Amino acid sequence: MQLSTLDYSLIIIFFTLVLGIGIYVSKSSGKSSSEYFLSGRTMPWWLLGLSMVATTFSTDTPNLVTDIVRSNGVSGNWVWWAFLITGLLTVFVYAKLWRKSNVNTDLEFYELRYGGAPASFLRKFRAIYLGVIFNVITMSAVTLAAIKIGGVMLGLDPWQTVVGAGLITVTFSALGGFKGVVYTDFLLFFVAMGGAIGAAVYLVNLPEVGGIEALLTHENVAGKLSILPEFSNTEAVITLLVIPLAVQWWSSWYPGAEPGGGGYIAQRMLAAKDENHAIGATFFFNIMHYALRPWPWILVALASLVVYPDVASIAEAFPNVEEGKLGHDLAYSAMLTKLPSGLLGIVLASLVAAYMSTISTQLNWGSSYVVYDFYKKQVNPDASEKRLVAVGRISTVILMVLSAGLALLMQNAMQLFSLLLVFGAGTGLIFILRWFWWRINAWSEITAMFASGILSILLKTTALGPLLFGDAGMMPAWAEIPFVVIITTAIWLAATFLTQPESNEVLRSFYKKIQPGGPGWAKVVDDARVDAVEVVEPGQKWSVPAGISAMLLGCVLIYSCMFATGYWIYGKTTAAMALTATAIVSGFLLARAWKKIRKDIL
Repeated sequence: MQLSTLDYSLIIIFFTLVLGIGIYVSKSSGKSSSEYFLSGRTMPWWLLGLSMVATTFSTDTPNLVTDIVRSNGVSGNWVWWAFLITGLLTVFVYAKLWRKSNVNTDLEFYELRYGGAPASFLRKFRAIYLGVIFNVITMSAVTLAAIKIGGVMLGLDPWQTVVGAGLITVTFSALGGFKGVVYTDFLLFFVAMGGAIGAAVYLVNLPEVGGIEALLTHENVAGKLSILPEFSNTEAVITLLVIPLAVQWWSSWYPGAEPGGGGYIAQRMLAAKDENHAIGATFFFNIMHYALRPWPWILVALASLVVYPDVASIAEAFPNVEEGKLGHDLAYSAMLTKLPSGLLGIVLASLVAAYMSTISTQLNWGSSYVVYDFYKKQVNPDASEKRLVAVGRISTVILMVLSAGLALLMQNAMQLFSLLLVFGAGTGLIFILRWFWWRINAWSEITAMFASGILSILLKTTALGPLLFGDAGMMPAWAEIPFVVIITTAIWLAATFLTQPESNEVLRSFYKKIQPGGPGWAKVVDDARVDAVEVVEPGQKWSVPAGISAMLLGCVLIYSCMFATGYWIYGKTTAAMALTATAIVSGFLLARAWKKIRKDIL
């Protein structure tokens, strides 16, 4: 594929703007660690919301969606659509609590909620576990997608893509810090969104595809259009719908969709001006992420089934791609090679934008863990602000190198997605309950983390997994996540009741600061009153019931918007109109609930 002068010009202009932003804000970002990692906690909701959306665009996301659609149909996307429930609980319940905590990272929360040596260990260990290990795995998936795009669209060797894309990204990330990330995300969002929509419109109308009507009736596509799995196929219903909605969303820790909030989503909530801006940012993100953005990727994935019906056809069309990198996820990049000059440059710039946005966010977030929760905590408690910023920049570079190395060893996006889901299974319930149940302690989290990790490694790397799950195993493949969840939950519950609860001092201090409320803290509140200590602020109401009601209305609104968009595209007017009306009604009811929540906050 040959790029024109126009394509190169658009890409160069984009790179220049991004690097210019990083250099421009580098001076203010380097003033202090708070500026470098949280931009002084002055960010408005709309800018943070756009940043979240841009971050989750990623180069691996369209590849993942393509892999899912080609393998399991449109309904296969429930494996990540189910995380909307987690996202809206963060909006209406946890955003307020996180912003009240006023911590620098979500790991600092551990020494607010727990006490003593276990809390200190948990904070330091999670800094490496999440900030380095999990973070490197996540970034390697994004870099793997960039490798495939570079190989298919530009004929680049994997190392050339890694070096080229990585150098630019790590440079502006290390210079600009969090402010540079958020400011460039504003630009990246519009470039990425425009590129995705433009590509979908053009590719669906390719002569070999024949337009939307021909696409939807094509024999390779017709059986993969359903938004819900076929209910006559029990295994598909359980795997694609029941497990994600009944178990996965609350039980699995996954970057960007953490039960109880956390990760880079928490970083943006902590950078917000106040609780109200934190809520607004996360709500805007969830609307864009689930309701509007998936369909351009889905349409390209469906069109790819016409042009490249199987992996063999992709391999035939692109013989220079390494055999180890071949997979259904490669079809997205393969389709983009058919774009015309100009649009090709915009789409390539959008893919670069998606890559840079995600990697820069992951780098800054992971580096914040290394700096605040490991280096300052364990190595140099008296480090100056200048030294903390320097360590942040060095750790940014190291994380980039590690993730690039791992990406060269990986094969496809779905492989990593499945690994991360199982690896964090069983820990999610703790991240929810620790806000609302006083009895959760540091040992609960430590036990769950090790139990889930060890069990997942055994299932993925030994004969235990095939023996228990799959066609030749004792149980069906869909039972793997519930199995890990049940075993892990039993272990951490036992550890919780076999160990001492947190001290009254720790529990009362946490309650005074956060005001979580609810029956799960009644014992702490009552015991404090017996000791003539008042921990409940006057006029405080337990906002969780109202938050859950808003979450349910938000789910109806966003799922209705998502389904309505699909049915309008499919030409199913009656269903589309009914879902559009449902979205309008639920939106009105949600607006009323929103006013109540804002009143409680303000």
